[in-house]
Amino acid sequence: MPDTITLQVARYRPDADAAPTTQEYVVPLREEWAVLDGLNYIKDRLDGTLSFRWSCRMGICGSCGMTVNGNPVLTCGTFLTDYAPGPIRIEPLANFPVVRDLVVEIEDFLRKLPAVKPWLVREDEQGVDDVEFLQTPAQLAEYQQYSMCINCMLCYAACPVYALEPDFLGPAAIALAQRYNLDSRDQGAHQRLDLLATAQGVWACTYVGECTSACPKGVDPAGAIQRYKLTAATRTLRSVLMPWAAR
Repeated sequence: MPDTITLQVARYRPDADAAPTTQEYVVPLREEWAVLDGLNYIKDRLDGTLSFRWSCRMGICGSCGMTVNGNPVLTCGTFLTDYAPGPIRIEPLANFPVVRDLVVEIEDFLRKLPAVKPWLVREDEQGVDDVEFLQTPAQLAEYQQYSMCINCMLCYAACPVYALEPDFLGPAAIALAQRYNLDSRDQGAHQRLDLLATAQGVWACTYVGECTSACPKGVDPAGAIQRYKLTAATRTLRSVLMPWAAR
């Protein structure tokens, strides 16, 4: 195995550059180094002008998502040796405007996330802060998978629907809504229905499944969307055939 590997890094400053360019850097190829370590080596030793996001380096914060050799990944959990002998092409996440180099604008995602009410909604007089709500292991298992989302937005970068329809709520937001819909403590599922069961919600999804393939935490947002489609269709059918039951 060689001692070094070449990183082909996308560089772009929208306010100064006409189009993105690619710059090559040679970094040490060490068995324990992730792609993020290679980028930090560039930042610290070779080119301090390179811009990218990272925080925890433990696959928890979700901030170091980038496109590596065409695939959206967390660069802290993707190792240089997996791509040896190289080169490795590193680009910003697809489907998001580029702020600078490998940093993307996430305002659209942050705007859509609260729209699905990703918190426990209670309609009775006792809020979740006033009383303890016990759950069985089976009740926890209903939504636990969807609670693992770290908002890394890799699913948005992988989603062909979001690429064509920017109004689409997107995989992570819908999966997070489903996490609360399935929580036995929540009473807000019907409040989320008007937003989720729309052309911009679950019905926009064509079930390509790339969101689930890209998810580093096994959340399965594609499965959450399809599960909610069944819920929405069932409620619509009941309201047509049994209108008294929908009241």
